[in-house]
Amino acid sequence: MSIDVLDDRQAIDTHAHQPTSEFLHDAGGQMMKDAARRFGSEMETWSYEEMIAEYHEVGIGRAVLLGWDAETNTGNPPVPNDYVAEVRDSHDDFFIGFGSVDPLKDDCVEEARRCVEDLDLSGFKFQQIAQGFDPSDAEYEPLWETIEELGVPVVFHGGNSTLGACAPGGRGLHIKYGNPMLIDDVAARHPDLQILIAHPAYPWEKEQLAICQQKGNVYMDLSGWMPRYIDDQVLHYAKTLLKDKVMFGTDYPMLRPEPWLEQFDELGYSEEIQRKILWENAEQFLGLS
Repeated sequence: MSIDVLDDRQAIDTHAHQPTSEFLHDAGGQMMKDAARRFGSEMETWSYEEMIAEYHEVGIGRAVLLGWDAETNTGNPPVPNDYVAEVRDSHDDFFIGFGSVDPLKDDCVEEARRCVEDLDLSGFKFQQIAQGFDPSDAEYEPLWETIEELGVPVVFHGGNSTLGACAPGGRGLHIKYGNPMLIDDVAARHPDLQILIAHPAYPWEKEQLAICQQKGNVYMDLSGWMPRYIDDQVLHYAKTLLKDKVMFGTDYPMLRPEPWLEQFDELGYSEEIQRKILWENAEQFLGLS
C-alpha cells in the first residue's frame, strides 16, 4: 500500500456485504457459489472483527454494510434488516447500515418505513437482477415515494451480475434489470431521491455516465470491479467531469480492500481526486461531513 492520503483511516467503502453465512450461504445460495467461481474466491466465512481489522490495516475507517432480500424471486432467505442493525450497533464506529426490502412483497413499503423509523438504518440497497424487478415500473412508485419522503439514499445495482454466472439459464436471473436506463426513470420522477448506482455498469457504462452527468441526484461507485478492468472512459470521467460523483467501493468479501487499493494507486490520480473518490464524495452523499 502506498496511498498516502489513507493514513488517517478516512476512506469509506460504499459497498460491503457480510463475510458471514447469513449472506454468503443462506441468502446467496447456489447463485452466490456461481459468482464466487467467477471472482476466483472461496465461500469461506469470517468474523466482523476480522473484517474491520482488515479494513483498518489499509487505512479504511468506515464501510456501508448492505442488507439483502431477494426472497420472492430466488427462494433464498434474506439477510434480515434487524440483523444488519444489530451488527451496526455492535460496531457503530465502523459500519453504516443499509436495509433491503423485497419490492415483490406486499409489505415492502411498511418494511421500508420500519427500517428507518425503528431500526435507524441509513439507506437502502436494491439488486434488481436478483430481486427480479424493473425499478421503472409504475408498480413500485409507492416504494420510491416512501424512501424519498424518508430522506435517505438508495443504492441500485448497475450492469451485469456474476450471480448465477455460467449456470444453465443463469439460474433464471435476467440481466436486463441491471440496465441503468431503468434507474434514470426513477431519478427523473423523484428528484429528491439520492441514488447511487453500484458498480461500473458493464455493458452499459456510457449510459451510466450519461445519467450521472444529467441527473444531479445520481452518483456511481467503482465496486465489483478491480481497477485494472474498469472501462477507460469511466476512469477518465472519474477524474474529470464526474470527479464529485464517483465513490470507492469493493463488493466485499468478493473483492478485498488491499488489492483493490493497490490497483487504484496505479491509476496515478492526483491527491485531490483520490480524496474525492475514497471518502469526500461518500461523506457528502451519506451526510457524514
